[in-house]
Amino acid sequence: MIKVIIVDDSAIIRAILEQNLKKESDIEIIDSVSNGMKVIDSVKRNKPDIVLSDVNMPGMNGFEATKILSREMKIPVILFLEDSFYAAKAKSVGACDYLIKPNAISYNQSFFTSLLEKIRRYSSESSGKDAFSSTSSFSNNSYSHISSKIFDEKAEQKYRILCIGASTGGPTAVSSVLSGLGKDFPLPILYTQHIEIGADKTMADWFNNTCSNITIQLAKDGQEAFPGNVYMAPADTHLVINFVKTNGHPVISLSNDPPERFLKPAVNKLFRSAASFYGKSCLAILLTGMGRDGAEGCKTIVENGGYTIVEDESTCAVFGMPAAAIEIGGASEILPRFDIANRILELSRRKR
Repeated sequence: MIKVIIVDDSAIIRAILEQNLKKESDIEIIDSVSNGMKVIDSVKRNKPDIVLSDVNMPGMNGFEATKILSREMKIPVILFLEDSFYAAKAKSVGACDYLIKPNAISYNQSFFTSLLEKIRRYSSESSGKDAFSSTSSFSNNSYSHISSKIFDEKAEQKYRILCIGASTGGPTAVSSVLSGLGKDFPLPILYTQHIEIGADKTMADWFNNTCSNITIQLAKDGQEAFPGNVYMAPADTHLVINFVKTNGHPVISLSNDPPERFLKPAVNKLFRSAASFYGKSCLAILLTGMGRDGAEGCKTIVENGGYTIVEDESTCAVFGMPAAAIEIGGASEILPRFDIANRILELSRRKR
């Protein structure tokens, strides 16, 4: 019998997974929990053969939990990812495999066939190992030491990436912020702006003429992003992070995935990608714009321990995107445009 623990902050998703997996005679669901801290406690008590985990969860997220489960407790973990560009991150934290997470109505037979194949394969591969050699000594005190070490190390890190998202009125707002950052800004800057096809190069040129203190360029696929430079999403292409080099610099990927909420490039795509790779080291700014793009991305950044600043209504050309982020709990701080640059400098140049 393969003993499985399910981890997801959605009770509905946990129920869908549990109800379908329980139909298999060789699968036993021994626990179902809502975040990373709870699954580690559960693994100590229940000794599963494998863990199935979501990524975006409050408290300790799936990436952080997987580091402990796979490296310290020797438990295979299958992660459910929002997009395939998180695959590199999943591998880096020790996940044995991943599946793209469908929406609640798309957990079909094809999904469960693939999931069951992975469960059986990886639980079988680990069955001959002393999977719980480290778990047996994993007292509550030793777990507390490990978890605090993870968060203490992150607390000492500076922010390593700045992401900016904007739409209607965005170029003026962004130029105001960039001009206030001065020269030698210490972080790479990734910028997604809703823009018409054919207008992106003209806008990049305009930025370079307007913001003499900093270099702005259209992002290129496979390009390393350096501190003090701005990499703008080309029109009709999503800007995401492919992986992060050992020096902390992101390597850019230009994605031809379908539009998100009819938008391409989409701010949400960039923000979720940055949250996945940088966690607590991610700093993001959401400026003026119509609609809701960027709100969910802001929330993901906050849930992963990063920091978001959204533009106050008093200086927005359109208070749509910032308002949406505030509404769903995606705003760490709300500031008028003329205060944002100084706040970025304060945050980016201090230890967290």
